[in-house]
Amino acid sequence: MVDTGSAGPLTGLKVVEFTGIGPGPHVAMLLADMGAEVVRIERAGTQVLNPVVERGRNRVAVDLKTEEGKNFCREALRHADVLVEGYRPGVMERLGLGPKVLLKDNPRLIFARMTGWGQEGPLAKAAGHDINYIAITGALAAVGRAGETATPPQNLVGDFGGGSLYCALGILAALYERERSGQGQVVDAAIVDGATSLMSFFFGARHAPHLSTERGKGMLGGAAHFYRCYECADGREISVGAIEPQFYAELLDKADAPEELRQGQMNPANWDDYTERLAALFKTRTAADWTELLEGSDACFAPVLPVDEAREHPHLQARGSYVERDGVWHTAPAPRFERTPGTIRDSAEDGADVVARWGQGS
Repeated sequence: MVDTGSAGPLTGLKVVEFTGIGPGPHVAMLLADMGAEVVRIERAGTQVLNPVVERGRNRVAVDLKTEEGKNFCREALRHADVLVEGYRPGVMERLGLGPKVLLKDNPRLIFARMTGWGQEGPLAKAAGHDINYIAITGALAAVGRAGETATPPQNLVGDFGGGSLYCALGILAALYERERSGQGQVVDAAIVDGATSLMSFFFGARHAPHLSTERGKGMLGGAAHFYRCYECADGREISVGAIEPQFYAELLDKADAPEELRQGQMNPANWDDYTERLAALFKTRTAADWTELLEGSDACFAPVLPVDEAREHPHLQARGSYVERDGVWHTAPAPRFERTPGTIRDSAEDGADVVARWGQGS
């Protein structure tokens, strides 16, 4: 059963999630981790695809093609604070569950719409995925090596960075505004908008040569010898990010790097040559050797770990960044709260009972 003992900062918040893929479920997970009670509307026979992202749900099977199913949703949403849906624009309206209907039933409802292209625009109703959304924002073009095609950064930048996190921020902002106005509203969370916002730093600094977003040219894109990954003697990789002069000096001192690397750190004309020199140096020892020498210093260093090894890292273990629950490893709730910590909760097929309780005002 779901742990109802949570005292997270969103305890008492009532959320209805219409099942989907990508960023929508991640939004609901974030809210559930912080204490919200999330009723997940799904089709009969739906199986859990991701026990981590789909945790903390009160699941209920509903046939949205029937009047009974639609009426159940409307009843649930009369008492809910937040709705999260990720369908193409117009789908909820065709179901009779659009904002005009639901905000009339419940004027305090926050109607969060999580999509890639957004509710309006020439592409609004077209199919797409993370890679397409970040492609038109300038984000994808900046990732990869010079002379090669762009490298998709998993779906971190679009679905989750520009999508679910911005959607969650929008929901919380709308809830805050509701305290003053007493009114709900629609939150149009589009990945293209979020990814564009993520590019704000580079957009504002696009005239700074060392911060170029031209593939393979920018300091933060892997062109600089002091901000990139290197292969070690054992084939494993390490990362260095020694931007500031004092950190760069410590990296060179501890690594016993050639003296000539100490001059002209920020001159892009030196970066290729200096990269070759550091690459040869880092090839002389294993990743474990470099970790022992550099980790924990001001050299701005970390080993590059595959995801299955990340939870074994001493720092992440000390912080409890991963939690084992019933034989499944979960990522811990984030961010952390001093008085009202988030909680990992189980899911249960008791969504109908929860909706009934909401209707009783408890």
